[in-house]
Amino acid sequence: MRRTDPAALRRRVVVPGASYAAVRPRAGRRSTLMVRFEATEGVRDAAAGRPGHRMSGTTRSQVQEHGTDGSARRWRALAVCLVAGFMTLLDVSIVNVALPSVRSGLRMSESGVQWVLSGYSLAFGLVLVPAGRLGDAIGRRPVFLTGLALFTATSALAGAAQSETWLVGARLLQGLAGGLLVPQVSGFIQQLFSGEERGRAFGMLGTTIGFSTAVGPLLGGLLIAVFGAAEGWRWVFYVNLPIGLATLPVAHRLLPPPPHRDAADAPRRDFDPLGVVLLGTGTVLLLLPLVQQQWHGPTKWLLAVAAVAVLAGFALWERRYGRSHEPLVNLQLFEARSFTVGSLVSLLYFAGFTAVFFVFTLYLQNGQHYTALQAGLAITPFALASAMASTAGGRRVQRYGRKLIALGLTVVAVGLALAAAAVHVFSGPYVGWATAGPLLLAGVGSGLVVSPNQALTLREVPVVRAGSAGGVLQTAQRIGSAAGIAAVGSVFFAHLAGPNAWASAFQLSLAVVLGFVLLALIAALSDR
Repeated sequence: MRRTDPAALRRRVVVPGASYAAVRPRAGRRSTLMVRFEATEGVRDAAAGRPGHRMSGTTRSQVQEHGTDGSARRWRALAVCLVAGFMTLLDVSIVNVALPSVRSGLRMSESGVQWVLSGYSLAFGLVLVPAGRLGDAIGRRPVFLTGLALFTATSALAGAAQSETWLVGARLLQGLAGGLLVPQVSGFIQQLFSGEERGRAFGMLGTTIGFSTAVGPLLGGLLIAVFGAAEGWRWVFYVNLPIGLATLPVAHRLLPPPPHRDAADAPRRDFDPLGVVLLGTGTVLLLLPLVQQQWHGPTKWLLAVAAVAVLAGFALWERRYGRSHEPLVNLQLFEARSFTVGSLVSLLYFAGFTAVFFVFTLYLQNGQHYTALQAGLAITPFALASAMASTAGGRRVQRYGRKLIALGLTVVAVGLALAAAAVHVFSGPYVGWATAGPLLLAGVGSGLVVSPNQALTLREVPVVRAGSAGGVLQTAQRIGSAAGIAAVGSVFFAHLAGPNAWASAFQLSLAVVLGFVLLALIAALSDR
């Protein structure tokens, strides 16, 4: 039997940081699957499935974890992940249009209504990175199932709320459950797919994001219209129950179980409790002044200064802890330019495009007297175009790379500029029709940004760190969303005075959104 030369195998693995590499054999030789890790961990000289070569426990677990056997089972598992992701994303867009009904139904205070939204965002952002690391450490399926079960239960709790405190508490728990669930979706995509298939899978995730954004306002408005303004808001939460209950047993059957791990993998099972506390504290301090719009005055920004100090301490601790253990966030992730640039693009773009829905809904419902259902219909062109373009973007991202994202950002900027011009010319019942075309164009561009950027950002991340890396990326998105809504919302509300105030306020807020989009474009162009 011909033995494989370990040195030759090492020479063939030339790009550290990627998850797996197939070593192409010479003619007449059997193929060999090499597992490659980061340069700091070295390359394990083991050939998979070849007689005479013993595969280490770590190598065997990584091959088992990847699971790219070409079977349809992987795509069915992806469908389960997307259904669960759809449910958590739907909960964001559907609640926005139900807030007036919630306020009147429970006689909530203005701050209570704010906490229905901001409490969910705070709790969600708080656990993203720890939840991703937990999935890496103990296996993604048990964390996914736990998050899905808790999200379903807390949705029922929110729907049954009898007081302001009850609903706010339920939303906090719901945010924690959603934050536990969502990082596992990107982790499973990293685990189950590679190459062009991974781009397609992220494209399907982007389609899910766009579809949930489109369906949420429409479904929320429909439920309130059917069940009445007093009690219709409860069904905004109850709608999650059949989805969650149907998905749980299917997820248990189709999602891959945790891989076998031996003593060599023990350091990867460390959970870094001090890192969790530092990152959680820093995230809350950073998000709290952003999401609490009712808290006026400069005092609240002292929390942001404290957040910077705590997060700096977190980075120092992670570097020290990582010398002998697996940290919560391995800072070597940021040595990959694609991950650093992609995270920055996500933060800046989400600061812009999330705020568009916030101010456009206010402009239509309060300024133009649209109903919740009509406002949802006006937003639909953006969401549907984004959903369709995400699929195309996911298929082409491996070919065009960051240029595709730059093109998408340019199209978004053009679409939003045209929307601002349409609002300047049209008003009343015509404004929804006038902005449909520009928002459709912006939605096409958005579909070429979100899922392709996620695929490129996580491309060089090892599968064993896919959960924590996905959590970092999604935390950047949450921080960007909160910062964007705070900045754009402050401009919008500051200009609600004088003739044609609603239109001018919306146009000025779109100018801020365009600023964020152009900054994201500059960041994307810097990745060469």
